[in-house]
Amino acid sequence: MVSTSTTTKPSTLAFPPTEPLTIATERPPWRHTFIALSVPNFRIWTAGNLVAMTAGWMQRVAQDWLVLELTGSATAVGITVAMQFAPMLMFGLLGGVLVDRFSKRMLMMITQSTFAVLSLGLAALTLSGGVEAWMVWAIAFATGLVTVIDNPARQVIVTELVGPRNLRNAISVNSSVFQLGGMIGPAIAGVLLLAVGAGWAFVINGIACVLVVVMLSMLRTADMHRSAPAPRQKGALRAGLRYAAGKPTIIWPVFLVAVFAVFGLTMPVLLATYASEVFHVGAGGYGLFNSMVAVGALVGALLSTRRANIRLRTVVIGVGVTGIVQAATGLMPSIATFAVLLVGVGLSALLFQTASNSLVQMSSNIGVRGRVMSLYVLVLLGGQAIGGPLMGWIVQTFGVHIGMLVSGGMPALAALIAAVALARRGQLSLHVRVRHHVPMLSIDHRVA
Repeated sequence: MVSTSTTTKPSTLAFPPTEPLTIATERPPWRHTFIALSVPNFRIWTAGNLVAMTAGWMQRVAQDWLVLELTGSATAVGITVAMQFAPMLMFGLLGGVLVDRFSKRMLMMITQSTFAVLSLGLAALTLSGGVEAWMVWAIAFATGLVTVIDNPARQVIVTELVGPRNLRNAISVNSSVFQLGGMIGPAIAGVLLLAVGAGWAFVINGIACVLVVVMLSMLRTADMHRSAPAPRQKGALRAGLRYAAGKPTIIWPVFLVAVFAVFGLTMPVLLATYASEVFHVGAGGYGLFNSMVAVGALVGALLSTRRANIRLRTVVIGVGVTGIVQAATGLMPSIATFAVLLVGVGLSALLFQTASNSLVQMSSNIGVRGRVMSLYVLVLLGGQAIGGPLMGWIVQTFGVHIGMLVSGGMPALAALIAAVALARRGQLSLHVRVRHHVPMLSIDHRVA
C-alpha cells in the first residue's frame, strides 16, 4: 500500500491540496474482494441499499411500462425519463452545495422519506385505476427534485462510512449492490406486471424507502469519518466548478459520462421498443432484457473490486469499448444474440462507470467533494433527461435499430475525441501495433 495525493494550485483555487489517500498498487487478494464490508456501518448501509435498489429498479421498469401501456408511444417513455432527470439539469449543482454543508445522513433520511410518499402516492393512483400519463410525469418530476439532493449525498456518504482507505472497494461494492438490484428488480417487476400490474411495484418501492430510513437511523455516528461542513460563503458553487475544471482526472471523466448518459443510458426507451415491436415478447421480455444488462453489470461490478489501479486511460478505453458493444447490439437478428450482447453492454458499462466514479471521487478534496459529485451526478442524470426524448424521437423517426447504433456510436466517438485531445496535450499517447497481421490501437498513460 502507498499514499498518493493530488494537489491543486492554492493561488487559483480556494481549497487546500487533496488529502493523501491510501490506495492499492497491487491487485488485492481474493479474501479482500469485499473488504469494505468489514466496516459495520457500511454493512448496515449495504443491506438497506440492496433492498432499496431492488425496489427502485422494480419501480423504474414498472413506471416505463405503465406509460407505454397508457400511450403506446416510445416518445412518451422518453418524456418519462426526461421528467425524472430534468430537475438535475436545472438544480443539480445546488444539491452539491447543500451536501457539502449539511449532514449526509440527515439529508438522506429526509429524501428517502419523501421518496416513500411519492411512490405510495403513485401506487394509490395506479391501483385505483385513475392514473394517466401526465400524473406519472408529474410524480417522476417530483422524484427528480428529491434526487437532486439524494444522489450526491448517496455518493459522498460512502467516504464517511468507510474512510479513504477502503473507498475504492466501497464504490465497487455499492455498484455491485446497484446491479444486483438491477438484476433482481426487473425480473420481479416483469412477473408483477403480468400478474397484478404496475401498482404493487410502486407499493414495494415505497416500503423499501421506509426501510432505508430505518437503516440510516441505525448507523453509528461516532464511527463515521465525518469532515467539517463547508462554510457558507459567496461563490461556493463557482469555486467548486473551477476546481473540477482544473483537474483532467475530473473534467474528462465528467465529459465522457455526459455523452454516455445522453446516448448510452437511454436503454429503457430502446429495450421497451425492442420488447414490444421487434421481438414481440411484452412486459416479461422487457424485464428479461433489463435483467440481462444487469447480469453483465453485476459481473462488471465484481470485477471492478479486483482492479489494482484506475487511470484516466481506463475511463477513455472503457467508454469506447462500451459504445462499440452497444452499437453492435442493434445489429443482432435474434433474441438469443441480442440478450448475449446485452450482458456485454452491462459488463463494459459498469466497469467504465465504476472507474470514472472512483477516479473523480479520489481526485477531489473532501471539502469540495459534494460539489464535484453533484457535477458528476448532474451530467449522469441530467444527460438522461436530454437523451430520453431525443432517443425516443430517433426511434420513432428512424427505427429502433438505428437508435441502438446511435446510442453506442456517439459514446465511442466521444472516447476517440478524448483520446486524441489528451494525446495532443501529452497526457495520453496513442500507438498502433500490429499483432498477427492485425493493427491494434493502444493507449499509454503519461500524466494522471
